[in-house]
Amino acid sequence: MAGTMLSIGECMVELMQAEGGLLRKGYAGDTFNAAYYARLFLPSDWSVAYCSAVGTDTVSDEMLAFMAEKGIDTGPVRKIEGRTPGLYMIHLKDGERSFSYWRSASAARLLADDPDHLRRAVEGADLILFSGITLAILSRDAVETLLAELRRAKAAGKRVVFDPNIRPRLWDDAERMRRTLTEGARAASLLMPSFDDEVTHFGDSSITATIARYKALGVADVVVKDGEKGVTLAFEGSEESHVPATPVARVVDTTSAGDSFNGAFLSRLVTGGSPSEAAAFAARIAAGVIGHHGALVDKAKLVG
Repeated sequence: MAGTMLSIGECMVELMQAEGGLLRKGYAGDTFNAAYYARLFLPSDWSVAYCSAVGTDTVSDEMLAFMAEKGIDTGPVRKIEGRTPGLYMIHLKDGERSFSYWRSASAARLLADDPDHLRRAVEGADLILFSGITLAILSRDAVETLLAELRRAKAAGKRVVFDPNIRPRLWDDAERMRRTLTEGARAASLLMPSFDDEVTHFGDSSITATIARYKALGVADVVVKDGEKGVTLAFEGSEESHVPATPVARVVDTTSAGDSFNGAFLSRLVTGGSPSEAAAFAARIAAGVIGHHGALVDKAKLVG
């Protein structure tokens, strides 16, 4: 059945290591990465759109052209005079990554400042994805504007997906971070948290505790990602189940591991796959992604 996926958040200029000490430019960001992988594996009768904001500069134009080239509908992206995309650099050590960010003038911080534009984008979608980073970069008023639209979408029967993707350095206060992420969860029907984040920031003693906490907020379905230990699924009407991770011979770059899992999982789930089938497929894709450099890996390298 045809449909539209809308991913909401920030796409940034990505600088990654290349040969000879050079840097290679790309474009990435958690919800954009997920949209990219969803687009790779969704059938052609599904459209994938991105809701964000960019500037009116050359880099913004190049970013929009890149999105369109990858099959992402940029109609919901606003252009804002005087703003630019954010930028980040990946630092790698033994396959694990850390980042440096330059995003104070990022146009994406204003993505929810036009409520009418936001409402039109959400109303046109069947599947909506947002993240904790989406919430972290917005003003408090804009967070409420976005969550109000997502609550409306959930009440209307749309599938609203939330990955808390907790990044403490983006928040000015830990308690506000936890409170806002909790409200984000209330607006969603499917949660896709990472267990290590939930332990660190919410003190969960087990995956079962994470699932129970989110179910108590009115979340129907929960997919808890636990790195090399696999994922645990708790879908409405089904018993809790576990899907193992796909073994990886060599980890090159863990950038986008969770994002690629999200996109691949959703692509299978909304086209008729069971949660377990979708998770097994997504685990294979994520394993392929971390065997290559950068956030966005070509399809040919993932499904040979």
